[in-house]
Amino acid sequence: MVGIVLSYLVKTQRTQHNNVVYLGVASAIVVSLIGAYLFNVLAGGFEGRAEQIFEGASMLFAVIMLTYMILWMMNQKHIAAELHQKVEMELNEQHKVGLFLVVFASVLREGIETVIFLGATTFVSAGQNNILGALLGIATVIIIAYFIFIAGKKINIKIFFNVTSVFLILFAAGLVSSSIHEFQEAGILPETIEHVWNINPQVKIGGTYPIMHQEGFIGSILHSLIGYDASPSLLQLIGYLAYISLIMISWINIKRIHKMI
Repeated sequence: MVGIVLSYLVKTQRTQHNNVVYLGVASAIVVSLIGAYLFNVLAGGFEGRAEQIFEGASMLFAVIMLTYMILWMMNQKHIAAELHQKVEMELNEQHKVGLFLVVFASVLREGIETVIFLGATTFVSAGQNNILGALLGIATVIIIAYFIFIAGKKINIKIFFNVTSVFLILFAAGLVSSSIHEFQEAGILPETIEHVWNINPQVKIGGTYPIMHQEGFIGSILHSLIGYDASPSLLQLIGYLAYISLIMISWINIKRIHKMI
């Protein structure tokens, strides 16, 4: 979003407003960091069953936010043009505050979502590489924003959103499954069939877990990325597949609507 705005300001020779964009980005990052601190303080105050409920609720909230993001991206046909129109309207009316709010709201939304997602993935994987992965992800996004800035309309944002949506759908489905697991641990949801299958051996082989174990090399990566579970309950499996099915049905319907317009 920031790359598109800056690219438009350069094209329209209004780079004097770049400082407003930078201020909006910096302000949103500061507020997001404050949100991250408050989230960690709150998360650290629970133990036992209350902790399981909080973790399950956090994952479920992350799923809701992810679903909103996925559906929003699916509905974007001309995001660059629409964003240009918003910026142009604010500049024509000499509303620097409006331009600031456009950027601030866009970055803050993603910042708060990132806080929630990182918190949810920490509950899922409890890995030590979460911060490193987050920093790599942020660095990648900055690089993408730079290429959008220098390439202008040459990058197909719609295709980028479609590819991103596929990964987000699988990630959200994994959070649904993990959320169900936490609620089952807390006694809120029934166990039904505890393990539909179980390929998690209880012993390590040669001092390490097998690669497809949830603590193994490949298993842990798949668990964090797409919600891979080596021993899911029936309710977890149903939740995982149901979420993917509902989102794919929504995607098909959105594409049909776009073709009709």
